[in-house]
Amino acid sequence: MGAFDFKKEFKDLYLPKTTPSIVDVPKMRFIMVDGKGNPNTSPFYKEAVEVLYGLSYTIKMSKKGSVQPEGYFDYVVPPLEGLWWFENNYFDGNVIGRKDEFCWTMMIRQPEFVTSEVFEMAKASLSKKKPELNVSIARLEDFTEGLCAQVMHIGSYDDEPPTVAALEEYIESQGYKTVMSGLRQHHEIYISDPRKTAPEKLKTVIRHPIERIVTE
Repeated sequence: MGAFDFKKEFKDLYLPKTTPSIVDVPKMRFIMVDGKGNPNTSPFYKEAVEVLYGLSYTIKMSKKGSVQPEGYFDYVVPPLEGLWWFENNYFDGNVIGRKDEFCWTMMIRQPEFVTSEVFEMAKASLSKKKPELNVSIARLEDFTEGLCAQVMHIGSYDDEPPTVAALEEYIESQGYKTVMSGLRQHHEIYISDPRKTAPEKLKTVIRHPIERIVTE
């Protein structure tokens, strides 16, 4: 038996087609970090991602420790995800020249055996290994995204606007509307590693929260 791979076991959530579709996203557990600013230039963004991966791999590798978390199973660490929005403007996919205005929540999904106790143990372990990291910026939270429309974008992040426009057109054609509030925001799941993948080949799931349009 190989390690459990969330992407392969839940293809409807992680590997949609390049044509939009509707999905009901169940409750999932995440390690999250909130921040603001341009992800390309923000030192805090870089630290946030490092903390997320550091904690996620600390939990995964706890199988080699003297005490395993109850219910532990071997798994592949799920991909990095991001929730993106602007405080005063609707997110329409056009972000050129506006990246400094970003509000974001970066996150990585965790298996259900990751309780608050397991999370705190991982923070303590990572702090000992990398004391320069501020693990207090991370939190463990359950997130039920609910009804959404999504599509696979292939290409660079800056080329997303046409894909977002096609997704919005599909949402309207199906009798829905995009409604963003709280954690239900413009959602990206980074299937490809940008360090190892050419920009034109990057795969990114784009997901928007939706509600049915009620007509009288």
